[in-house]
Amino acid sequence: MKRILILGASGFIGNALYKELCSYFDTHGTYRTPNRFFEDNHQFHQFDMETENIELLLENLKPDVIISALRGNFDLQVATHFRIINHILRYKSKLIFLSSANVFDAFTNFPSYEYDKTLSLSVYGRFKIKIENALLRLPNNSYNIIRLPMVFGKSSPRIKEVRTILDLKEPLEVFPNVVINATEILKVTQQIHYIINRDKQGVFHLGSSDLVHQRDFMAEICEGLGYENPLFKNVYDSNYDRFLAVLPKDNKLPKNLEITISQVVEASTKK
Repeated sequence: MKRILILGASGFIGNALYKELCSYFDTHGTYRTPNRFFEDNHQFHQFDMETENIELLLENLKPDVIISALRGNFDLQVATHFRIINHILRYKSKLIFLSSANVFDAFTNFPSYEYDKTLSLSVYGRFKIKIENALLRLPNNSYNIIRLPMVFGKSSPRIKEVRTILDLKEPLEVFPNVVINATEILKVTQQIHYIINRDKQGVFHLGSSDLVHQRDFMAEICEGLGYENPLFKNVYDSNYDRFLAVLPKDNKLPKNLEITISQVVEASTKK
């Protein structure tokens, strides 16, 4: 049985992955803040990259697959991932790195595909690119780069934020000229489960198969949540449509693992 270690398993995406994988693999996870629930689960291990070296945990567990859903200081994350890379090369294991559509945020005219050149204007995007570039120099069987657009879900932080803003009768910032795709957390966990099961290699774009203007998408989300006539604050950062979307071309998943914008909305707003 494969042993999987999820770094950041107490977070939204990491914890959903743990729940998806724990029945099928010897699945372990890390958490940072002391928590009785995680402390009582012997599959969870406290790890703080600000004070600890990841190498000790990796040496003790020797996971076959490491999934990185870490959050926190960017410089510390880069240093931690470089140590992980050294480990996977030494033990012939694999790193699945959860990246972002923001690695393409300097390109605005088209959606982006798996092996397009990355270029970012944001600090967040550049940090992700630094780790991606290190992985792309490795043998193909040593890594997966998983690029995600915005991830929604019924209990996602994004949905909670929307509810909070609208309940306070405050305006919700929307971007009428930004064309996006999105995804939903349960579909993401199924897709990554498939990638692990089939031992897939390379870069994957796990966004919806169709695109939508961000304002229209948020209007559908608000309607699905039961908010009539929500107050929007339109933000225009361009006179033209600007794309921030990741679509698959080279590494497509089976049809049953694809998702559409309407399915993202439905899954994120159903009662």
